[in-house]
Amino acid sequence: MDYSREIEGKRVHDPYCNWPNDKISRSKRCIWVPGPVIVGAGPSGLAAAACLKEKGVPSLVLERSNCIASLWQLKTYDRLRLHLPKQFCELPLMSFPQEFPTYPTKQQFIHYLESYAKKFDIRPLFNQSVLCAEYDQNLGLWRVRATGLKEEETEYFCRWLIVATGENAAEVVPQIEGMEEFGGIIVHTSRYKSGDAFKGNKVLVVGCGNSGMEVCLDLCNHNASPSLVVRDTVHILPREMLGKSTFGLSMWLLKWLPMRLVDRFLLIVSWLILGDTGRFGLDRPQVGPLELKNLSGKTPVLDVGTLAKIKSGDIKICPSIKRLRHQSVEFVDGRSENFDSIILATGYRSNVPSWLKEREMFSEKDGLPKRPFPNGWKGECGLYAVGFTKRGLLGASMDAKNIAQDIETCWKADAKHFSATFN
Repeated sequence: MDYSREIEGKRVHDPYCNWPNDKISRSKRCIWVPGPVIVGAGPSGLAAAACLKEKGVPSLVLERSNCIASLWQLKTYDRLRLHLPKQFCELPLMSFPQEFPTYPTKQQFIHYLESYAKKFDIRPLFNQSVLCAEYDQNLGLWRVRATGLKEEETEYFCRWLIVATGENAAEVVPQIEGMEEFGGIIVHTSRYKSGDAFKGNKVLVVGCGNSGMEVCLDLCNHNASPSLVVRDTVHILPREMLGKSTFGLSMWLLKWLPMRLVDRFLLIVSWLILGDTGRFGLDRPQVGPLELKNLSGKTPVLDVGTLAKIKSGDIKICPSIKRLRHQSVEFVDGRSENFDSIILATGYRSNVPSWLKEREMFSEKDGLPKRPFPNGWKGECGLYAVGFTKRGLLGASMDAKNIAQDIETCWKADAKHFSATFN
């Protein structure tokens, strides 16, 4: 079927066709995409495109930035490494180079992703910011409206839409009373590169996840004086236990034991290796690390040396912030302290509700699929999600394989139908 002709026919003859403004629509460039449109060229989008390619299904990847994996390339600090061993971070159909270390560096991971895109000939359209995507009931197609660098608009029409913008599309920046009074640097970790820029400074890091902990360590290593705001309970585990990665050991144990027993084992070994973290202001949640991850998606911190700096007093632990004043911070316990800079390690969130006009599959509240893992990858009318499992690259790889298999079935059925029609 010539969908481009059908679209034009709808435009001219169908008074009920939902064009928001006919004059504007005619000025747009309209492109029919025979395969799926994938929004996002991060690891999840690349994995989906590669799995589809392997099935013989073409796709078009739209990326708002000017490169693949923009979060990794543009918004991560220099010392970052993969927190999990490389075998748990591989995308489908291609392993890491054998010479890479167990925990590849940021640059090595970016090199891997670039090689992956090259191997599967994935060529995203860069600088394409998706403004709106909605399903047109009249056409039976998805309409994806995007704008380029010169604000020129293009509308893409496709049968399948794959949302691959991920859980980390937009920075979470909390509004703290007195931010405009502070006067010093306040920066999100997405703009933090190295502690070298903070040498000799007193720095307050807000957020005690993996990023916050590692930024504190980096600041220490560059002769800054960091303090860490711990607003909630947190599980800290050693990165390795008994000569194996903690994550790998956990996955192996879960094959044989219930989650609660594995959690108990992890906490006992952590106590033997790290000691009682509560003594240093890092109280553990009542729920075990794996169960908490399963229930809320909150990832335990894998310690890479930060805890030793906390124990030695090089990193101070602080309670929640009440308000900011000029070059000082007032905490909820009533005490105040002077700081030169504040780094917000407050994480990221999904931005899907801001552009996807659909309310069945994705939650408006957090921008994540409503159906729990492992069933959140498929919606209605050819809508799919990859990389929203809160299970890292392993979860994204599972999604990508499922999506490619599902679309391949429709693709082959259509090909068979068209072949029968024209023979």
